[in-house]
Amino acid sequence: MKGIFLAIVFGFISMFASFGQSTNDILNLLISNKTITQEQADSIRAEAAIKQQDADANKKSFSLTTSKALQLSGYAQVRYQNLDEYNKIDGFDIRRARLDLKGSITPYWSYGFQAEFAGTPKLLDIYGECKIVNYFNIKLGQFRVPFSLENTANTPKLETIDLSQVVEALTGRSKDVIGNHNGNDIGIQFSGSFLKVKDKPLFDYYIGVFNGSGINISDKNENKSIAGRLVFHPAKGLDLGYSIYNGIDVFGTPTALNHKRNRWGVELKYELKQLSMRSEFIQGGDSDIERNGWYIQTGYYLIPQKLQLLFKYDAFDPNLSAHKDITTNYSVIMNYAFNAWARIQTGYTFCEEQKGVNINNNMGVIQFQIGF
Repeated sequence: MKGIFLAIVFGFISMFASFGQSTNDILNLLISNKTITQEQADSIRAEAAIKQQDADANKKSFSLTTSKALQLSGYAQVRYQNLDEYNKIDGFDIRRARLDLKGSITPYWSYGFQAEFAGTPKLLDIYGECKIVNYFNIKLGQFRVPFSLENTANTPKLETIDLSQVVEALTGRSKDVIGNHNGNDIGIQFSGSFLKVKDKPLFDYYIGVFNGSGINISDKNENKSIAGRLVFHPAKGLDLGYSIYNGIDVFGTPTALNHKRNRWGVELKYELKQLSMRSEFIQGGDSDIERNGWYIQTGYYLIPQKLQLLFKYDAFDPNLSAHKDITTNYSVIMNYAFNAWARIQTGYTFCEEQKGVNINNNMGVIQFQIGF
């Protein structure tokens, strides 16, 4: 009987709450009318609080009071590295700590803002986007350059702990000649989807004009860089892509000069139930030095959406004219997702140099990620 009684009371509360009355006001009204006792009201409040806690725990998004609709999210990654290389120190570090804001001003206009707080705080993304129709959208500001599958992937969703060697070297990241810019630049991009089959597009395209200098700085010369990416979806779960980047960018020491910085790449992505595959080949020229690299990885969910096992082969040649300078990494990675907001990644990488010099630079990594 108590369950039926509480259900009826909750029904009244829901009905009156829709007219703007608070739960406490409604319960006080019921007490004053001797519909329920003080003890029953306290019991209802306690059960309502428990149900609200359960609902909040299962939420995938939370409201934020602003002048316009806004989505606030963020994540942090804490890492422990065990480095076999001589004179390298094992230890913990805060790898990333980011806040990401996205919102809409109208049905056609939206914006994005992302900042990094680990290490030296810096602004990563700041842009406005106009989504006119499916086949023609415009983005203006600072954002990810449309080049490479791995470079354009959402960082907290990456299956591997680290990016591939060739992506780090040729997409404006840690080993690129222009420095580490998180794969971002300042410019304008046109994008869209077209040729739908069974309500799914066959092609996605992205083409942009960028400074070529990276984030948070003005252009260093009059030249602008062109970047583009075309992704073909021939079958369910299968994506094939081609990327290109052409620019005359400023880099070099001791005196920074204008040099060509060109890249092209092909990519493959395949997903079938618990199985996934990723592969890319990228080649690029920096001044007179040609570089290339490729990787292939495969993963399988041993426990659907929870426990994933990954294997990755990753090779990079920093100078095609030099001999025996290819580095190859073999990685084994295990990912476990506690829920939508938290996961732990463990991996071990065997590093192999072609030089013939035996360097013990293998490494083990554990990375914990939590977000909201």
